[in-house]
Amino acid sequence: MGIAEIAIIIALILSIVLHEVAHGYAANWLGDPTARLAGRLTANPIPHIDPLGSVIIPALLFFSSAGFLFGWAKPVPYNPYNLRNQRWGEAFVAAAGPLVNILLAVIFAGIIRMSDVLNLSASFVELAVYVVTINILLACFNLIPIPPLDGSKILLSVLPYTWGVKYRALGSVISRYGILMTFLLIFLFISVFWSPFITFVHTLTGVLIGA
Repeated sequence: MGIAEIAIIIALILSIVLHEVAHGYAANWLGDPTARLAGRLTANPIPHIDPLGSVIIPALLFFSSAGFLFGWAKPVPYNPYNLRNQRWGEAFVAAAGPLVNILLAVIFAGIIRMSDVLNLSASFVELAVYVVTINILLACFNLIPIPPLDGSKILLSVLPYTWGVKYRALGSVISRYGILMTFLLIFLFISVFWSPFITFVHTLTGVLIGA
């Protein structure tokens, strides 16, 4: 594995970690100190690493030449009942992760656009393109309204009460089966929607970097 490949994997892990840290900071700001007390408000990857989602899955995808990288960190714990804003608190906490990924994509896209002025090397620009793509992918994927993804919590906050009850029940069924159900949903998504989804991600990346 070369330096470039290692850098890409590190960029993926850090992007996932900052996504989770953003959830914790949002929850802490809204009155829930659970993540802070658990020592999860840190950019140090070690407390956030999930052996399966942060190491094994990304490594398997990379070495199998799957054509994309994906992974996850241990979810940052928070107690929604501690949030000051009970109406929109969960939605704000959920949205914080994707928003940080979008912010990272915008920052690195700006660096790419200024690469000539900053006299950046071609290898660094290539890495920056990967960072933009990874963060756009993470943001878009997590905004899909399928439990337990962030988009499901955002959607739940805007649904009418009766629909929200049914949607929450669906989330309970999915969580009951844990990671197996999550893998099944991800597999079905990739099988059916991956091509238009990744095309959308690359289009957004191109718009941001001006390619």
